[in-house]
Amino acid sequence: MRQTSTAAARSRRGMVTTPHHAASEAGAKVLRRGGTAIEAVVAAGAALTVLYPHFCGLGGDAIWIVADSTGRRKAIMGIGQAAEVLPELDTIPIRGPLSALTTAALIDSWGEALRYSRENWQGTGSLATLLGDAIELAEGGFPVSRSQSYWHEFRNAEIADWPGVGTFFVTEGTQRQPQLAKVLERLALHGHREFYEGELGQQIACSLEAAGSPIRFRDLGKTSAQVVEPISLTYRNVELLAPPPPSQGLTTLAIMGILSKLPMQDIDPASADFYHLCVEAVKQAFLDRGRIADPDHVKQACNERLADEVLARKVSAIDPQRAMPWPARFQTGDTVYLAAVDAEGRSASVLQSTYYDWGSGVLLGDTGILWQNRGAAFSTDPASPNVLAPGKRPFYTLNPGMGLRDGKPCLLYGTQGADGQPQTLTVLLSRLIDHGFDPLSALDAPRFLLGRTFSDSRDNLKIEESVGEGVLGALSARGHETIAIPALNPLSGQAGVIRVGGDGWIDGAHDPRSDGCAMGI
Repeated sequence: MRQTSTAAARSRRGMVTTPHHAASEAGAKVLRRGGTAIEAVVAAGAALTVLYPHFCGLGGDAIWIVADSTGRRKAIMGIGQAAEVLPELDTIPIRGPLSALTTAALIDSWGEALRYSRENWQGTGSLATLLGDAIELAEGGFPVSRSQSYWHEFRNAEIADWPGVGTFFVTEGTQRQPQLAKVLERLALHGHREFYEGELGQQIACSLEAAGSPIRFRDLGKTSAQVVEPISLTYRNVELLAPPPPSQGLTTLAIMGILSKLPMQDIDPASADFYHLCVEAVKQAFLDRGRIADPDHVKQACNERLADEVLARKVSAIDPQRAMPWPARFQTGDTVYLAAVDAEGRSASVLQSTYYDWGSGVLLGDTGILWQNRGAAFSTDPASPNVLAPGKRPFYTLNPGMGLRDGKPCLLYGTQGADGQPQTLTVLLSRLIDHGFDPLSALDAPRFLLGRTFSDSRDNLKIEESVGEGVLGALSARGHETIAIPALNPLSGQAGVIRVGGDGWIDGAHDPRSDGCAMGI
């Protein structure tokens, strides 16, 4: 069901966008009382850990891009690391305690982001002042979202094998999470490091050990979000920022670098030519994606991979009339995108995730925390840059983005969808920058997904049927194995966009494929 009547907003004083209206309201409250964009995102993100437990939670991670009009910009890499003592594994399970091989850095990312807000944006917010909405939602309950209901029913057969998950989370009616409310209250009282070093951390570690995960209290204590420089590439007159490795932000920038050498602004964004070039640019960039890994373990030459001559070679490899075979092995994953711009133009673009829908399926019942299965993103191949190792961070699909014009934030964007994230961002950014689409129009337009999914094992091009029969036929004629999927399909991701105009007006929207909306103040 479309939500276009409520998904978009316009304001001159600030904006927040999330995939759930109650989370957007939690963030908007912070902006209304003069809080910073970072503070608004923490409040909204905390609410989402309650409202969207199937996609994100305290047992997961987060990546941030923050920037302001003074030229300051940072990436906050809230990525948990592998346990120091690991089991011997021939393969890494997708679910269960042996997929819960990494710690969870979401909460430390909140702490680092709030520190940044205090030191650079004169922020005054703390977890004690920002977690109120999340605590109230967890304690008092809320109507189950369409998304939670869908993913609970979709995983019905598997959930039966995940102790407690099927009964703790419901498919309809009111969802309450009193155990999680108590955890959030402890964080509000004792601060974010309580999750890693306090009594709460000890409780979490004991529950993980009892479930069969190798994560121990000492591993939680070593968890730390890193504040680093984002990587960047200029597309037309917009500087695009992305998180560095181990994030696949490098892949998104490579795609846009390829498209920057093609006349995308002269190509009808509803045409087969547009989709063909976007698809082929994605394929060329994905050829190198397997080299992305933790830079603390494997050197990452980002500048070399985005060099003009490298991108030019990839452009020359694109046949405008013929599709290249899809080169990538599919990885699934689910997450939530949220973003905020405050009255001063300070901006935060963020993704929170437990990796797959419902994460590892390991519910720490005495806390209500569902742990992520990000360990499944590692390889057991010794030759792989992404091979599992103690203390290592895995290859990471999360890549929220931000565009700057004249050094000031002008676009905030990101999406749910693992391998689909760079693909969705490709069409969104071209529509927004090359063709001047407003945020909701860009989000509402048809999208594609290359490769296998949990419901289709073929390496085909899934494209929303709203592109029209003519486009589908033209793409098939060029060698794309096209499969039409319903319009506004969940496979196409749940994205969000905020655009800041030179005249001071802020436009925002969240995906009509989600339960969310943008809210201005």
